[in-house]
Amino acid sequence: MNDRKVMFICNHCPYVIHLKEDIVKLANNYMPKGLAVVAISSNSVETHPQDGLSFMAEEATTYKYPFPYLYDETQEVAKAYGAVCTPDFYLFKKDGRRPFELVYHDRFDNSRLRSNTPTTEHQVGTCIQKLLTLPGIVVAASSLTGYMCPSYAIFPSRLGELVNGI
Repeated sequence: MNDRKVMFICNHCPYVIHLKEDIVKLANNYMPKGLAVVAISSNSVETHPQDGLSFMAEEATTYKYPFPYLYDETQEVAKAYGAVCTPDFYLFKKDGRRPFELVYHDRFDNSRLRSNTPTTEHQVGTCIQKLLTLPGIVVAASSLTGYMCPSYAIFPSRLGELVNGI
């Protein structure tokens, strides 16, 4: 499996805080099966100092992130992906010699903050499982929920380059 999961997260986002343990569980489940996972923080440390490198390292250690947690200081990567909130999840499929294909851009699951309703559907996990078992799967984006980031222009010509670089 050469598929890749890219997620935009940050330390201070209440939606990310709500999902951290589940994100780690999902990564621990699928990384041994060949899924490459990376987390990226694109927040400005001027406006959100708690999202700086030293705090990111502490966060990764505390939650035992099994994936790289990278800092996008210039926000170039977030702009190329069109990331508009945290958390923001992307799943790419690699099929032989063909370029990476975006098959999922959506929320992690159907849970909500301050809700006592248990999560009933891990949308990212469902899509990953389908990638493992069903060829040709394509999942469209639906409604993202999270901490809104500034709107960015999408530069699709750079997206393939950025995915291949992970």
